[in-house]
Amino acid sequence: MTKKSLTRLLAVATAALLILAACGSDDDSSSEAEASASAPATTEAAAAVNMTPGDGVSVTAGRASWSTGYVQAEIYTALLRELGYTVSESADMELGPQNAFMAMATGDMDFWANSWMPGHQSWLNGEMTDGSLVGDHVTVIGEEMIAGGLQGFLIEKGFADEYGVYTLEDLDNNADAIAAYDATDAVPGNGMVDIMGCPEDWTCDNIINSMLVGGGYANLQQVKAGYDPMWAQAVDMVNEGLPVVAYTWTPSAYVTQIRPGDNAYWIGMAYILDDSNPNNQEGGEAWDQRPGSAAIGTDMCPARNSEDLCPIGWAAADIKAAGNNDFLDGNPAAKQLLTDIKLSVMDVSLANVAQGEGADPKDLAADWIAGNRSTVDGWLDAARAAG
Repeated sequence: MTKKSLTRLLAVATAALLILAACGSDDDSSSEAEASASAPATTEAAAAVNMTPGDGVSVTAGRASWSTGYVQAEIYTALLRELGYTVSESADMELGPQNAFMAMATGDMDFWANSWMPGHQSWLNGEMTDGSLVGDHVTVIGEEMIAGGLQGFLIEKGFADEYGVYTLEDLDNNADAIAAYDATDAVPGNGMVDIMGCPEDWTCDNIINSMLVGGGYANLQQVKAGYDPMWAQAVDMVNEGLPVVAYTWTPSAYVTQIRPGDNAYWIGMAYILDDSNPNNQEGGEAWDQRPGSAAIGTDMCPARNSEDLCPIGWAAADIKAAGNNDFLDGNPAAKQLLTDIKLSVMDVSLANVAQGEGADPKDLAADWIAGNRSTVDGWLDAARAAG
């Protein structure tokens, strides 16, 4: 088996884990039968439908500042263009969530495909200069990937097994493990376990700080930096057998590099962040991560809670689109499309792997659209009927 084949196989396994961990959520893929049922019949009335309801309308698209959201942004952009809209390049407005929601609220950006809920709810609750809330001007819309965003911390497997640290509590209370970890971590010799977290503007950095304060972890702290360089360092360290605790998520190619059940585990947390805002951060009440558990096997997560689930500490996020209300209300075809698009976690995972191997997100989006043409045509027909 080639290295590329192995990587893709691991991506498939990871995506399958994600679907399992979303336990009980609705299927996030769209069937051909559903598309056929929703498509208007070929009648004279259907023939009279405006095929390009977006003609003459310019749309400013945006995308998240994490690379695993690029393909989704390109899919939405390409489909809006099929409806006749003139859509900007999403790469021209790459933003973290706080700035993205504010840009949508002010009308500087019309939509994006990268809302992670409930984590981003805090930015919708933010106040604007006129006293209104961001959420008065922006709507999170559709069911792009419900319970699609599995999140958590990975710990290097050899270190976890050697010291018996399978939860953050285990690590925080083990002086020998702390000393061994601290010898090679991001800030060696400071007496702390430096966890590789999130960049300043991703929201997850705020959530992690709330977790660390709420859980009373005296010997753990977050290190913030550019995610991809930090992740590359984590991969190198894990490959060398050095201890690492790093935040990551799926769908992504990241978990094909530090692999739960192979060279890492999902580390558990006895403390699950609620809505009490323990770090007194603005909007922190919205970062409730309960129940903070996932149906992940013991080979990938040795820590267990009373329900024999992995106490991963994070809620599986609903990944959705969002748009400026004036844009959505003035463009019913676009609103219908953003409502109807549903993507498969498996497909996005594989696209992320291909992107990590050098594929262009635009090409990956075009390939996905071509491979799901019947489903896509159902969405487009419904949008045209609405427009």
